[in-house]
Amino acid sequence: MVALPNGYDLLLACLAVARAGMVPVPVNDRMSVAEVEHVITDAGASIVLRSVDDLAAGPTAPPAEPAHLAAIFYTSGTTGRPKGAELTHRALLSGPSRVALWPAWARRDEAVLALPIAHIMGFALVLAFASAGVPVHLLPEFDPPAVLDAIERRRSTIFAGVPTMYRMLLDAGAEQRDLRSVRLWVSGADAMPPELARRFQRMGASASVLGRDVGEALFVEGWGMVETAGAAIGRLNLPYLDLPAVPLPGYRVRVTDDGELLVKGPGVLEGYHGNAEATDAALDDGWLRTGDLVHRGRFGTVTFAGRSKDVIKSGGYSVFAAEVEAALEEHPAVAQAAAVGLSDDRLGERCVAAVRLRGTATAAELEAFAAERLAGYKAPRRVVVVDELPIGGTGKVQKERVKSLILRTLAADEKTRKGGS
Repeated sequence: MVALPNGYDLLLACLAVARAGMVPVPVNDRMSVAEVEHVITDAGASIVLRSVDDLAAGPTAPPAEPAHLAAIFYTSGTTGRPKGAELTHRALLSGPSRVALWPAWARRDEAVLALPIAHIMGFALVLAFASAGVPVHLLPEFDPPAVLDAIERRRSTIFAGVPTMYRMLLDAGAEQRDLRSVRLWVSGADAMPPELARRFQRMGASASVLGRDVGEALFVEGWGMVETAGAAIGRLNLPYLDLPAVPLPGYRVRVTDDGELLVKGPGVLEGYHGNAEATDAALDDGWLRTGDLVHRGRFGTVTFAGRSKDVIKSGGYSVFAAEVEAALEEHPAVAQAAAVGLSDDRLGERCVAAVRLRGTATAAELEAFAAERLAGYKAPRRVVVVDELPIGGTGKVQKERVKSLILRTLAADEKTRKGGS
């Protein structure tokens, strides 16, 4: 197990362990002691590497085959205990091998990242930029002003993060900064609101002509998960033109009658470490059941509707949390929204939402705003304003914690109301 602080050394240590013929299991240094102990036990780790000083020279292992196990990455555990995804050398290099075509010799580029390398998005991106010869300025943790300072000071041309990071950069005054050096914005790990992507496109530039930055930057969204070793589907947002999401080279997609996305390609995991039951549930003849719901378009394109586990069943209707969140985030005062379902004796579940504000708005105003934009069965019955939404190590909102937060807030409101009456 590689338990180093977040940084480039963590990547190099993983490569060194693999080169020595062992299997690295990287973990986030922000994990709790109990979470780390679970990974050590579940993976059966014989060595725990906590410092690069613990690395020692040893005999060189024979070259690995592409189909050999390269590393085990643990899932975020948002739908249960974290599981170890077994990824081969072919899987981990499927993305970087494409990015290696980047013409680094023809232009000056630098990427700014503040992602955890122990998670697949950060690991895959750093490995990809290394393969492409693109330097990376890696921050040990995400701090919005520090990221904006780095881009502005270093005139970096690429930034990659998750949607939550982009929202926080906006809150930190990104639109008042000089970010015209950015030619490419990259997002992954969660759905990116189109309007948020367009705002960042306008902050960057597409090219420099006679010393002047012109046009709008490109915005690339990647869909992927630990089980696909990074991005398997991509979407390119050109200035004034949003293109549909398409499978990346080497990948194929299928959509079940229930709308679930199935993916097959070089990055798909071999299985879950020591968990045959979970492996059988996830894989069918090489096809990965992703748990994501999509609409199939023409020419193999897909439009994401949400997670199969992020659907609220209300009064016999299916309410996609992502659609409710997108409607609320159209309000200028809403920085971020998270919709969940609460148990309801009559409806089965009722839709409620928590929102983090960047301006001024009341819960009643936001409920009315959403009701104007959504069908009656979709509109949230209650909106709760919170200071912060609970975010996990991968930058995703943790819905179970959101549900607990809403329940506590509603209980406190009810207690106050009864006390007042």
